[in-house]
Amino acid sequence: MQSYTIGQAARLLGVSPDTTRRWADAGRVLTHRDETGRRLIEGRDLAAFAVEVAQSGQVDEGISYTTARNAFPGIVTAIKLGDVAAQVEIQAGPHRLVSLLTREAVEELRLEVGMQATARVKSTSVHIDRT
Repeated sequence: MQSYTIGQAARLLGVSPDTTRRWADAGRVLTHRDETGRRLIEGRDLAAFAVEVAQSGQVDEGISYTTARNAFPGIVTAIKLGDVAAQVEIQAGPHRLVSLLTREAVEELRLEVGMQATARVKSTSVHIDRT
């Protein structure tokens, strides 16, 4: 499973690294240290925390995730697989994006809850890029 540094987690949550450190120090999100002493957050833990923070309305530091190409970098928070279709949810700061795609596409991208991904929005379509 992918792990994230405090800085990477901060970008995905839409807050500053200092805010993420404070949340980790307060025990709101679990961290562990790697062999070099860096604090890391497991992908699944970060995905659950991203949903919690977004639902509480705490993500609002004036950071915009919309670019000219409408790209929303975030973290995969849920995957629902059907026989043919799939639903992938991405939390990008305060934004929750849902993409409906084929099960085959999810398997080809090897998408998992807790991994980093970018949702690209065009009209009513949401495309997923594995990052």
